[in-house]
Order: sequence, then structure tokens, then C-alpha cells
Amino acid sequence: MSMIVLGIESSCDETAAAIVKDGRIILSNVVNSQEDVHKKYGGVVPELASRSHVENIIPVINAAFDEAHCSLEDVDGIAVTQGPGLVGSLLIGISVAKSIAYVSGLPLVGVNHVEGHIAAVFLEHDDLTYPFVALVVSGGHTSLFEVRNPGEYLLLGQTLDDAAGEAFDKVAKFLNLGYPGGIIIDQISKSGNKQAFSFPRAWMKDRPLDFSFSGLKTAVITTLKKIKRDLTAAEINDVAASFQEAVVDVIVKKVFLATEERKLNKIAVAGGVASNNRLREKLREEAKKRGDLLYIPSPSLCTDNAAMIAAAGTHYLEKGVRAGMDMDAYSRMPSIPSFSTMA
Repeated sequence: MSMIVLGIESSCDETAAAIVKDGRIILSNVVNSQEDVHKKYGGVVPELASRSHVENIIPVINAAFDEAHCSLEDVDGIAVTQGPGLVGSLLIGISVAKSIAYVSGLPLVGVNHVEGHIAAVFLEHDDLTYPFVALVVSGGHTSLFEVRNPGEYLLLGQTLDDAAGEAFDKVAKFLNLGYPGGIIIDQISKSGNKQAFSFPRAWMKDRPLDFSFSGLKTAVITTLKKIKRDLTAAEINDVAASFQEAVVDVIVKKVFLATEERKLNKIAVAGGVASNNRLREKLREEAKKRGDLLYIPSPSLCTDNAAMIAAAGTHYLEKGVRAGMDMDAYSRMPSIPSFSTMA
């Protein structure tokens, strides 16, 4: 039986709504970016993010229905991001989702944002089958999972400090490149020399699948302070390219180490940083060399969107999982069964 789900996403600085059929077919996917709101501050301001969600969430939901050429009467359930994320922002989406569920009588389910990123891969890759290794790399998360079945995940490794996206934004801010930092560094790195600076790679032999980017960020800043003069545009491009290469080297090595340890040959990559051109390039090169299968969504499905939330929520709605009107937001990755750390 077919299922149409309204997805709502408001975990950070995108207000998004989508209509998805059967967890795989996107009927609409509307995203209102707050980039212009936060750009002058060099990063996301939580209070401004919440206000923007309040202003935009109803128009975005209406636009999603218009784009899908359907109405609430056609919907079978509602999925909303419950966390992790900015609590104030999350509560806007949750409150609206609860209101719609209450007046319509539709079933409601809360979705883990990270699980949503993994589900995004299936929106474009019907041939991806279980089990597989999943890399979720975004502004707030750099994590490796073994995905065994829908809703069944084994956490293999995660960042111990800064996520990759956070490191990109912090280095970009120090270089006065603007916001969002990751996109700008990706762009200017294309004309930079990635071997111009030798920045460290944190391998952590005792925790081989965990990540750490704080030391790399500090090394970049320390190197620049020692120069004691303004860098030329070409030198800034070289710094960006060298820094990006250090991040990408670590991520790629650990992804394929995970496939070796878990004896798997399928890799799904998701999250905002999965849009990075150099990361995509090196992952493809290494996958081809090893004969592994690599699945990465289009950039529009890597960044935060509601289609991924609807896709993940469909699985739980079909299983009969329901959220009550007391559902709350959570800011950090919770210790929930579907994200087990036990082998």
C-alpha cells in the first residue's frame, strides 16, 4: 500500500518541508535557506535562526503542497526532525508538526536528523542494499555507521571534538572568507596548491575509526599567525587547499578502513560536507581502485532538507511507531536503540 508523508526539517538554519511517496519518490522538496540572515555574523545565530523558522515554516509547508500538487487530505503521516540540532529551531518544526497532526488526526513520528541524512541516499539510489557502511559528514557530525537494516545502525566511529564542517567554518572565519565557510573553501581550493602547506592528519591508532579535527584547525591558525603578514590571494587559496586535503585524507582513509573491518563493499555518504568536490573525487577514486560501490546523493540532498526526514520517517510510520503530543526536542545525539554502539 502506498504511503505519502509530509516531512518537516528545522534543526539549524534551513526551514524545509517535503512530500515523499513510499520513502523513495520525492513529490516536492522545498528549502528556505537562512544564509543571508547569518552571513554577516560568520556563523549561525540560534535566536535569529528560530525567528526565521517562525516566519517561514508555514509558507514553506504550503509551497511543498503546491509543488507536489496535493493537499493534507492526501497525506498518510507526518515526520519531523526531533534532533540533534538547535533546540529553539527544532521546537518550531515540532510544534507545527504536532499542530497539524492534532487537527488532522494524522500519525506523527520524530526523526533523528543523522538518520535522515542516511535515508537521503535512497532517494536517488534504489540499488543500494543492506548492509553497508555510511559516512555522515556535516557541520555538526562526522560519524561512521554500519547500516544493517532500516532503523538498525552500529556506530563505528565519530568525531571526538570538531566535526569536519565545523573545522571548515572556523578556518574560513579565521581567513575572513565569509560564511558558509565550507562552500567557500571548496571553491577557492580548486585554484590552490594542496601541497603548499603540510598540515597534520589525526589518525589516533588506539581509536582508528574516530575523528578529530580540532588539532588540524589549530595547526592552520598557528601556521598563519607565524607568517606575521597579510597573505596574498594565491597564498590563501593554497592554505585552503592544503587544509581541505588534510581533512579529506583522514575521512577517506577511515571510510575504507571501516569497509575492511566490517568486510563490506558498499558505502553511502551523506551530510552537507558530502557536497565537497574534493571529498567526492577522492572517495570515487579510492572506491574504483578497490572495486567498492559508492553512493552519494546530489548536493541538494546532502544539505539539510525535509525529503530525507520524510524518507526516514516512512519506515517508522509503516512499523506503527507514533510520537505523542509530549514529544520533545533533543540537542545532541541520544542513546537510542537504533543508534547502538554495541556490536
